[in-house]
Amino acid sequence: MIERLAAVAALMQRRPALAAIALGLIGACAYPPLHLWPLGLAALAGFVWLVHAAPTKRAALWIGWCFGWAHLTLANNWIATAFTHQAKMPEFLGWLAVPLLCIYLAWYPALAALAAHVLAKKRPLWAFGLVLAGAWIVTEWLRGWVFTGYPWPPVGLMLLGGWDTPGVARVLPFMGTYALSGLTVLLGCGVLAAIIRRRATDLIVPLVPLIAVMLVPATPAADSDLRYTLVQPYIPQSEINDGSKFDEQFVRIARLTTPGRDQSRIVLWPESALPDYLEDGYPTRYYLQMTAGGDPKLARRRIGTVIGPQSTLLTGVVNLNIAPRPGNVPGAVSARNSVMALDGEGQIVGGYDKAHLVPYGEYLPLRPILEPLGLSRLVAGSIDYLPGPGPRTLDLGVHGKAGVMICYEIVFSGAVADKANRPDYIFNPSNDGWFGWWGPPQHLAQARMRAAEEGLPVLRSTTTGISAVIDADGVVRGHIATGKADTLEGFIPAAKPATLFAQFGHALTLAWAALFIALGLGLPRVLALTRVRG
Repeated sequence: MIERLAAVAALMQRRPALAAIALGLIGACAYPPLHLWPLGLAALAGFVWLVHAAPTKRAALWIGWCFGWAHLTLANNWIATAFTHQAKMPEFLGWLAVPLLCIYLAWYPALAALAAHVLAKKRPLWAFGLVLAGAWIVTEWLRGWVFTGYPWPPVGLMLLGGWDTPGVARVLPFMGTYALSGLTVLLGCGVLAAIIRRRATDLIVPLVPLIAVMLVPATPAADSDLRYTLVQPYIPQSEINDGSKFDEQFVRIARLTTPGRDQSRIVLWPESALPDYLEDGYPTRYYLQMTAGGDPKLARRRIGTVIGPQSTLLTGVVNLNIAPRPGNVPGAVSARNSVMALDGEGQIVGGYDKAHLVPYGEYLPLRPILEPLGLSRLVAGSIDYLPGPGPRTLDLGVHGKAGVMICYEIVFSGAVADKANRPDYIFNPSNDGWFGWWGPPQHLAQARMRAAEEGLPVLRSTTTGISAVIDADGVVRGHIATGKADTLEGFIPAAKPATLFAQFGHALTLAWAALFIALGLGLPRVLALTRVRG
């Protein structure tokens, strides 16, 4: 066994870039839907060894980039599936778009590798691992907001554990997602140290506590007194913009919602659930394709009848911004991806506009340049969406205070709840029909991380699955699998007091990064002085 490991190490050292690419691909298999987390830790161990052994700064940067490019390309392969649900661009562009996007994303792990090489190249492996972990925290945090941010997926996601246990999510209230990623890199370093010592028993130190944490079941959390009905109507992506299916879609979602309409409850419908415009004041031509006879008031009253007089509905809708267009004719100049709150009378009682929009999905960057080249948005329509103001809490009276995060907004750690007006729960409507079979389980896993981080339950209603109710520990209380039309009903899990992360956000993230780096740089000197004095 030792001889085989030595041979593998020699091969990796001869071809470090290829080895980094292979390790990046292996590491991506640790995420949902494959969940092969032991492979993920092994890949991180190999990555730490490669960076630590890199002879120059340039070599360390290149190894980090190759690892990150392969790792993030495979983990984000679901993006290519989105190109199969539009007709304006060739589908094969999706398989080019992902590796091209990751050419940029790979610079973040590359910078972490470079920082560790510069700061800790000559230090012991354990100290190098601490510095690399701290640098990784900083670069993942940067990836979450620079150029609007794209944090999918954080490395810590690989250790989240099964749906019925918090797993390592237990540390999220005290660390946050990006600090958990640094801890995961550090665990990979621990695995490497055990391999170098050539003693299998050394693996007990990093792995046995980890396995125990991942397998220990959760203590059942309390429920609130807020009743919910969460609907997954199963509207495949091929039907979303098919006008001939609109009536059938509404009948489907109404049939799943109507039972229980005499109760006081919050009803949750997904993003892309309604093709109708519910706001008043649009030019008549925009209402002609509605399922409710072209009358937004009638559409709202019909919804009130479906949900019942004591209910409040939160549903995904598209709203338009109307202004004069060429020829001074009023028309839509932009749109908003929104959630509307309607009461049992069909009155609009609140709303939220998505703040973190998807580039190339909901708007086309540099449109005057890219549109003539044949590039377009993936979402149907020619006008761009405009962003909302950010996290807001909707006060729904007897149905509690709802935070809203539409679709992939839920993946942005530290940006999902209004700290000045903390909600009782977060509603996360989504259309995951774009994302194949890799995307939805990763999306759900990241919603679990937000729940544990913030100490808030998250309720996900999706068009095709996976819909779920997640408690404030990150445990899935109930779910509807992909490809099914169904309803979840019950009482919303109770929120917890604001966690340490909820209070301090990414100041806590950066404090953990500083601690790891300080320990990696300072402890070797302290130990050396202690030995000298001894």
